[in-house]
Amino acid sequence: MSENNQLRDVFDAIADPTRRRLIRLLAEAEEIPLHELTAQFQMGRTAVSKHLTILKDAGLVLDRKVGRETRFRLNASPLREIQDWVAFYSKFWSTNLLRLNQLLEEEEE
Repeated sequence: MSENNQLRDVFDAIADPTRRRLIRLLAEAEEIPLHELTAQFQMGRTAVSKHLTILKDAGLVLDRKVGRETRFRLNASPLREIQDWVAFYSKFWSTNLLRLNQLLEEEEE
């Protein structure tokens, strides 16, 4: 669990392709009503709402009521946890590939 005490793990939240697509749609717009999000999927409003709840529990989605409509927007800051995780392994592989390259160059000499 990340430091900001989220109810759901960010990695778990983005594990599903539908939720990753929702994140992408929210990233491309400032704010989107539920009915517009639902129109992008071949599933009902309830199913989309369940996915949004998981993203909301992970802190990735914020919502607000405007009249009878609920509008959603992305809160990308929890994605930093994933970025940091990937950055660690990117550095790990870069370092190890650099060592391998040095060893291969030494063998050629």
